[in-house]
Amino acid sequence: MVIPRIRPGVALGLAVCVLLLLAALAPGLFGGAGPDAANPADTLLPPGSAHWMGTDENGRDVYSRVVHGARPSLLIGLAASALALAAGTLVGVLAAQGGRAVDRIAGRLLDVLLSVPGVLLVLLVVAVLGTGTGNLVAGLALVTLPGYARLVRAEVLRVRGTGYVEAATVLGWSRLQVVLRHVVPNAVGPLLALATVGVGGMIVTGSALSFLGLGPQPPTAEWGAMLAGSGDYVQVAWWTAVFPGAAITLTVLAVSAVGQWLQDRAEGRVAR
Repeated sequence: MVIPRIRPGVALGLAVCVLLLLAALAPGLFGGAGPDAANPADTLLPPGSAHWMGTDENGRDVYSRVVHGARPSLLIGLAASALALAAGTLVGVLAAQGGRAVDRIAGRLLDVLLSVPGVLLVLLVVAVLGTGTGNLVAGLALVTLPGYARLVRAEVLRVRGTGYVEAATVLGWSRLQVVLRHVVPNAVGPLLALATVGVGGMIVTGSALSFLGLGPQPPTAEWGAMLAGSGDYVQVAWWTAVFPGAAITLTVLAVSAVGQWLQDRAEGRVAR
């Protein structure tokens, strides 16, 4: 068994991703008070031994809120990427396998979605459906769906002309069996690494929209919402903005590094 070489930056990114997953799944492992535990006497305390990252305007521990904020922030990024990939796969397969008319209709619909600026499209979805994590995820997925759909369509057209697909057809497999067992797995597989890279962008966009009040609502501990709440106090309490911002930056860098490494491996550009 050959162990692939991992660059130090990628290894660090993997370690950060593991810590983030642990924080999202079991935030209690990292200690700290509850994210909503407020103490007016401790309002806007600077970082110290009692509160490693200080406290916010309500006397809540910033460290605890950053740790607990990993769950909704990662949930937005992962759920939006997964939904976009699933819906994009469905549209791409239908466009490639459904005949010329279906391909044209799907192509025109994707062109319409691509013609609308991404943030504006998310704002439209949230305006129609309302604020909240679920609606924000749906809007983010709709923004990236066209890109995945077009890539899946191109991959399906490539894969269905390969020898193993033709062999399965000759052996009497139905069209549905061929699509589900051969075409879809081989067409979507290379896109999984690309979707991992996209998670970082989803987290940034999701945090930006949460900053505008369109994501998880207070008092939920979410990094974008924490940045929004720190706006009136950042000049006297820099820690209320710096630590949530650093969490977003570190997460995006780590996820992007790991995703790029996975994409390089999928394309055979990494030494094994």
